Amino acid sequence: MAKRTVLLTGACGHVSGRMTDALRERYELRLLDVKTTNSDGDEVQGVQVADLLNRDRDTYREQFKGVDAVVHSGFKGTVNHRHTDFWKEHDNVMMTYNVYQTCIEEDVRRVVMMSSNHAADFYEPLIWEEKVDFVTKDDYPLTDNFYGWGKISYEALGFVFATGSMNDGKRLENVQIRIGAPRESDFEDPPKDLKRLHRSLGAYFSARDQAQLVIKCIEAEDITDQHGVPFQVFYGISGNSHRFWGISDAMEKIGYAPEDDSAVKFADKVGPVYQEKMTNGQ
Repeated sequence: MAKRTVLLTGACGHVSGRMTDALRERYELRLLDVKTTNSDGDEVQGVQVADLLNRDRDTYREQFKGVDAVVHSGFKGTVNHRHTDFWKEHDNVMMTYNVYQTCIEEDVRRVVMMSSNHAADFYEPLIWEEKVDFVTKDDYPLTDNFYGWGKISYEALGFVFATGSMNDGKRLENVQIRIGAPRESDFEDPPKDLKRLHRSLGAYFSARDQAQLVIKCIEAEDITDQHGVPFQVFYGISGNSHRFWGISDAMEKIGYAPEDDSAVKFADKVGPVYQEKMTNGQ
């Protein structure tokens, strides 16, 4: 059986780098980015250079031809989500439109969007204030910053393309992954504040769980929602006992079965923090 052809954008970024090997093993993988080196300056093998912000989609159309699914991880980055400006996020939304529209024109079946938990980050302070216990994809997406607004826009635009209403009924299947915290480095010096530590533990997304979730998003036969639209939003986190975002929908809809729990994986790092707090009666 022939392998699926998958296009990974933003291929030199951190999120892409965590799953490139797993995707290469399973698919005919095409890599696309505006450069060919990662943040360490190392060359990433096989990357084709293209600017997906370019309105002339013919400049990168060839990379989309014959593709079954696009994993879109490309975006103009920011150091701090609260310090990004509107126009940078506007560019990211325009880039996403270019990806979606090129997919429609080149008969790509599905897009898996590597988005962010910041599409609903307004709820986080409410969790820490104990006004909200848990957040799921069914909670209305709310944010108080332009970075989060951009992620909400990815989802809203993705739903439009999934309905087919703007493309003569032609639908682009669409999965949005709201990524949590995809960095092991968060636990090299874990937070001493218990609420911050709970956040880090709850948001963690291991590399193998990320790869598994993306693969299941690519390969799931049915991603229709309750209205019959091929569109889903899933939180991208591991099976963390500290989680405060819901993953049961991904488990039920596409069979996501996370293998990692941050409290277990980093027990040697976070255990002493809890022990110290207990010793001090906190």
